[in-house]
Amino acid sequence: MYSFFVFHKGDIMLERRPDGTYTIPSGEDPPTEIQPHTNIINVTAPAFPNTKIRTYAIDSPVDTAPHYEMCPLRSSYYKLPYNMYVTAGKCRELLYWDESTRFCGVCGNRMKMHTEISKCCEKCGKEVWPQLATAVIVLVRRGSEMLLVHANNFRGNFYGLVAGFVETGETLEEAVQREVLEETGIRIKNIRYFSSQPWPYPCGLMVGFNAEYDSGDIRLQSTELSAGAWFGKDNLPEIPEKLSIARQLIDNFLLNLE
Repeated sequence: MYSFFVFHKGDIMLERRPDGTYTIPSGEDPPTEIQPHTNIINVTAPAFPNTKIRTYAIDSPVDTAPHYEMCPLRSSYYKLPYNMYVTAGKCRELLYWDESTRFCGVCGNRMKMHTEISKCCEKCGKEVWPQLATAVIVLVRRGSEMLLVHANNFRGNFYGLVAGFVETGETLEEAVQREVLEETGIRIKNIRYFSSQPWPYPCGLMVGFNAEYDSGDIRLQSTELSAGAWFGKDNLPEIPEKLSIARQLIDNFLLNLE
């Protein structure tokens, strides 16, 4: 018996139970028609132990079976048990990697699966593995206030935290300091690790930190941010969804104010 994580682009196929709850389709055979070009990948997922998992992509969304529905991966956080959502994220990352590594970057020949998480070039033997884009995100505290910003790429009017990708040759802490200084013009101190989170949109790892304000006035980097200010619990703007580590950091800050 397999659990099948089936995707069409960024949407995952869910199975709706009679009681209205959702799960992942399971069975010995795939729940959809398999095309000759379909690459079915076996997946080992720590969040979903003792389960045989397969994932693959379909060319068109499933819209003819009443007990199946397509759901954006982000939205599936609110419908699936958490371990299934996390596993779905890993599956989506593997499919994105599979699509992006069809041909060898050295000789241009076709790549083939070598293990569950590696490919090998059929001609030159070049091996590749899924790559993660590591990003840092930080909640900066000034007394009973925190720094919240609205990035130009945010969809909606919510405010989040300063974040950015780690550059080559720098530590995570150096990336935190650089991003805050570049985007807001302020300096921080007492940087402390909070937690990390897979972010499969499409293949990220978010590493969260807390830090304290040190000096400087807010001067926004207009190419990255459209707004930013200090906020306390009594004047909060709209904040990120609960699935994000940004929300975890904000909730933790507010909880510690009490």
